[in-house]
Amino acid sequence: MSRTFLTGLLTSAALLSSVLTAPSVLAQTPAAAGKEWATPAGSLNGQRFSTLNQITAQNASRLQVAWTFSTGVLRGHEGAPLVVGDVMFVHAPFPNTVFALDLNNDGKILWKYEPKQDPNVIPVMCCDTVNRGLAYGDGKIFLHQADTTLVALDAKTGNVAWSVKTDDPSKGATGTDAPLVVKDKVYVGVSGGEFGVRGWFGAYNTADGKPAWKGYSIGPDSDTLIVPGKTTELGKPVAANSSIASWQGDQWKIGGGATWGWKSYDPQTNLIYYGSGNPSTWNPKQRPGDNKYSMTIWARDADTGAVKWLYQMTPHDEWDYDGVNEMVLADQEIDGKPRNLLVHFDRNGFGYTLDRVTGELLVAAKFDPAVNWASKVDLDPKSETYGRPQVVPQYSTEHNGEDVNSTNICPAALGTKDEQPSAFSPQTGLFYVPTNHVCMDYEPFRVSYTAGQPYVGATLSMYPPRGDTNMGNFIAWDARTGKIVWSDPEQFSVWSGALATAGDVVFYGTLEGYLKAVDAKTGKELYRFKTPSGIIGNVMTYEHAGRQYVAVLSGVGGWAGIGLAAGLNDPHAGLGAVGGYAALNQYTSLGGTLTVFALPQN
Repeated sequence: MSRTFLTGLLTSAALLSSVLTAPSVLAQTPAAAGKEWATPAGSLNGQRFSTLNQITAQNASRLQVAWTFSTGVLRGHEGAPLVVGDVMFVHAPFPNTVFALDLNNDGKILWKYEPKQDPNVIPVMCCDTVNRGLAYGDGKIFLHQADTTLVALDAKTGNVAWSVKTDDPSKGATGTDAPLVVKDKVYVGVSGGEFGVRGWFGAYNTADGKPAWKGYSIGPDSDTLIVPGKTTELGKPVAANSSIASWQGDQWKIGGGATWGWKSYDPQTNLIYYGSGNPSTWNPKQRPGDNKYSMTIWARDADTGAVKWLYQMTPHDEWDYDGVNEMVLADQEIDGKPRNLLVHFDRNGFGYTLDRVTGELLVAAKFDPAVNWASKVDLDPKSETYGRPQVVPQYSTEHNGEDVNSTNICPAALGTKDEQPSAFSPQTGLFYVPTNHVCMDYEPFRVSYTAGQPYVGATLSMYPPRGDTNMGNFIAWDARTGKIVWSDPEQFSVWSGALATAGDVVFYGTLEGYLKAVDAKTGKELYRFKTPSGIIGNVMTYEHAGRQYVAVLSGVGGWAGIGLAAGLNDPHAGLGAVGGYAALNQYTSLGGTLTVFALPQN
């Protein structure tokens, strides 16, 4: 498999010190975003909820474009801008340009940072040359570049305060994730599961970039920072070196478990939560065992990295159901009992509700009725298979140790939901989830490992579930019961991040390029506007000069839009995504634009 194939898969005036008015360090978890949007999800709990309420279900139909900004890059634009004080910070895909825009002066560019990166990193980026965003803290803007350089920029000037290399792109490792700042540390992970990169999650000091700790997804306890007898999984102590015991020989050294998704933090427990991705290779026959701890929810001590608890959602993954999606922290009652919850919508099509303090599994239910690879997740604590998905043999890609070409597996490898983050409204008690409604045929084949070369071992085709024509839905989900409350169908996958607001309006974007506003209680569409390109960015909101704004990056790309982003035509390229989303080029084209909306001024 060539690198080209996997690609198919896959200065200005200084800012015055008075402009930045926010605290230099985020010392505690805000319950929700307010006037600012200073962290990737608006707040450290991952809720993507804003207390701003100027825009309501009654007046959202009057929204209009307030201003726009072009990034000058024509690839997939994931993530969202930050707003700190009177400055907006905007990022772009490779080469990972960062702009500081003065909100007091028509979005004037205060400074621009454009790193000089080796273009050889592009062929090892899966999928597309995306970057998921920036973080702010300690008076700095943090960016994890494609070449795995973690850079800290002075927020006032754009000057590099420090930079540190986190991994090695020559071996397939890349940086695509949005960092997260908590107190005096900045946290990042790594991409590269399709190259046999051994995933890790690490903390660096915001002051100087010195490593604080690093925990691997796979390997001996000394590497994973699992504490035998104290770390738990589903309430049971984890045995010594349990990760290595679940792999054959030294396979764990190239075992995947990348960590390119979102992070959340709970100050009450001082735990940071995130997920690990697929095991390498995609051919399950080549890696017998549960392949721990790929496909896992992790709860680590934010200061030391020690693992408090973990839960593997898809043992011995056979379908590339990465577990890196967001971990939303919310407090709700279940069966009349107040709970500190962690809610996670996994690629495998199950929505999980866990106690975030103990890791107890409370709910696991399909958030798309088409999901068929497993009948259910065993929720009986007394069962020997407690917490494990009950795999339907027909949709397995391995039978009796042999490769099987399986058809009509739902969801496809890109999952019922990929990295596009959901939102939670404390007002409605519901989660708002952008989903993929897509199935696949899966043909595994044997592949050999070579450092820096693709290590996939599967050919895919993708299509809507049989009998359906829509490839996506935007849903409201009750995590207490595991039920869909309402569902809005979309022609293509909903690949943008959602936003919930105190005005009872929820926002999301579509692959055709529409920014949509819907009623949080009913899902009724209130407003739509077609932006210059397909939206795979995350909607955010902020207030400036007393006025609420909603902003989103448009620029089609990512896995679903890789055909457009990279100019591919082979239907099997992009691991099946090119064929599955072939019609997308009839509705949108490449772009890189920030579009900002507001109500008209009277």
